[in-house]
Amino acid sequence: MATSIASDVCNVVVTGGSGFIGRAVVSAFRERGANVTVVDREPPSDPRPDVVFVQGDLADPEVRERAILPGTDGIIHLAAITSVLRSVEMPAKTYSENVAITHELLELARMHGVGRFILASTNAVVGDVGTRTITEDLALQPLTPYGATKAACEMLLSGYAGAYGITTCALRFTNVYGPGMSHKDSFVPRLMRAALTESGVKVYGDGEQRRDLVYLTDVVNGILAAWDSRHTGRAIVGAGRSVSVLDLIDTVREVTGCPIPVEHVPAPGGEMPAVVVDISRSAETIGYIPAFDLAAGLSETWQYFLDHDRQKVL
Repeated sequence: MATSIASDVCNVVVTGGSGFIGRAVVSAFRERGANVTVVDREPPSDPRPDVVFVQGDLADPEVRERAILPGTDGIIHLAAITSVLRSVEMPAKTYSENVAITHELLELARMHGVGRFILASTNAVVGDVGTRTITEDLALQPLTPYGATKAACEMLLSGYAGAYGITTCALRFTNVYGPGMSHKDSFVPRLMRAALTESGVKVYGDGEQRRDLVYLTDVVNGILAAWDSRHTGRAIVGAGRSVSVLDLIDTVREVTGCPIPVEHVPAPGGEMPAVVVDISRSAETIGYIPAFDLAAGLSETWQYFLDHDRQKVL
């Protein structure tokens, strides 16, 4: 299992470690006994005395050099501009924050002998493939600055692996959801807030577009699996089962016991008809096998919203 205790104490740097995925990754590595350094613009919501925290912008060389020191075993690079809309509005800034910073981190890894580098990537690197199944072998054909920057980062990882022997792995996440995402505006937290307030949601088009939703714990285990396997290349980390938006809403209704009315609105341009991924190769390359089905993951997420957000919306 990816969650087994590591046999040696590692020094791990997690960029974006104050974020939704980052906090869970930090906890997982600490549970293994790893020494963890977090570098993030934002302070953690729940500071940990057992984690070194470097606050600042990764565009600042001094911040990078404070975080990544000789003796660092690996970097989990989660920090990035991840909004497609923001990337379209600010392509130059997206390049600077996603590509240029990744290159600077790889340079520090090369200079300090850091052996492992794991990148949070996306299936947006292959663009819109309609209803076809996405695999690691599809050609890179991004359609947005966000997708293009992640594709460029994947190529940088490949180049540094080939030239310098760094174990680099790009993990292409699907739609990640789970506890701790109440500040986000993606569809799952919107559904949770609608259930808390007994209100409805807007759905683009007929709601039959399909998405792969992967639970946070499975994503963390995918990162741990990539770390343990020392796989160089790329791997898709998803649920491996796509559901329609309407099916997702029905499952949230079952989990929450709330009706959640739906209003259908015209779909914006560029709305993808489906995200269907094949995760079978990830089992072979990094040993990734998701453990949570949609209902179980949504139940855990709903409990988090009940415990942490009920008073904010009532």
